[in-house]
Amino acid sequence: MDENHGENHGPLAGFTVGVTAARRADELIALLRRRGAAVVHGPALRIVPLADDTELLAATKELIGHAPDVVVATTAIGFRGWVEAAEGWGCGQELLGVLRRSELLARGPKVKGAVRAAGLTESWSPTSESMAEVLDRLLAEGVAGRRVALQLHGEPLPGFVEALTAAGAQVVGVPVYRWMPPEDPAPLDRLLDAVLAGGLDAVTFTSAPAAASLLSRAAEKGVRDGLVAALRQEVLAVCVGPVTALPLQAEGIETHQPERFRLGPLVQLLCTELPARARVLPVAGHRVEIRGHAVLVDGALRPVPPAGMALLGLLARRPGWVVSRAELLRALPGAGRDEHAVETAMARLRAALGAPHLIQTVVKRGYRLSLDPSAESKYGA
Repeated sequence: MDENHGENHGPLAGFTVGVTAARRADELIALLRRRGAAVVHGPALRIVPLADDTELLAATKELIGHAPDVVVATTAIGFRGWVEAAEGWGCGQELLGVLRRSELLARGPKVKGAVRAAGLTESWSPTSESMAEVLDRLLAEGVAGRRVALQLHGEPLPGFVEALTAAGAQVVGVPVYRWMPPEDPAPLDRLLDAVLAGGLDAVTFTSAPAAASLLSRAAEKGVRDGLVAALRQEVLAVCVGPVTALPLQAEGIETHQPERFRLGPLVQLLCTELPARARVLPVAGHRVEIRGHAVLVDGALRPVPPAGMALLGLLARRPGWVVSRAELLRALPGAGRDEHAVETAMARLRAALGAPHLIQTVVKRGYRLSLDPSAESKYGA
């Protein structure tokens, strides 16, 4: 059987998703592609280890000199980086001794693995992998007069430090790595251009700095308003969690987050949200579902070139009504003034759909979708 027919395609087939992540981008992209999505990857950030950074060295020496009561390890990559940096400075064993004597909280299983790989054992790890649960435990234990070392992980933790401080704790931040703009902005610019051109159905964000970086890059290029408008309207903004969403929400952009703040649930959310946003029409006895760069005709996936999608999108906005060649020409990207371009693009669209009678030619007037008569009253045709 042709791979484009039947239900062999994944739930994201026909959709294009932007990925702004730097860390774990390969994992996210693989999950999306496995479900049929086309992916545009534009890392909004790069992670700079702080092995030679005075901030991390100062925090490490402070903790060795004045041991904490509690240490909160938030990411595996960050915890490993901290221990490796300390070893490079010649104080690795001293740091491990301090960590061994402290109450060591590991945010999730990957962090737990990094802790154990360093020869340590965590005191506790939340089942939810949530910093909120870590905070609840600390506050329930009581932190007044206690010294808490918090391994920072490149994005803000709103309320976490404030809540501990208000409860009487002394919080020492351990800045293990820092987010910086990408060295090569070209992939991010391509992603930005794709958003502005209507080439993306969704953009994913896995950290607040990545969201802020995309907005900042758009401002540098003079297209921030266009980006914000696109994310407010046709392009779905999907964030791994509420902290990540904050820079977007500050711009009035509606964001979507999974209940569990992980990559798998994020992709599952896309698998539900994007198909739900697709336009479904009964046309000439067929079920036609219009997605980002493809159409499902009775469940068969039909990739359609951009010019064809532009025409189909315009016809679908007024299903059953005749749309003139002049109006269709204006919708064609870079078509100029020759109405023959509409006929050429229409022929290719019909061929791509595999069912030429879905679009009817109305002599001397234009084209219309052959909406089923039973559906005409529903769509006002």
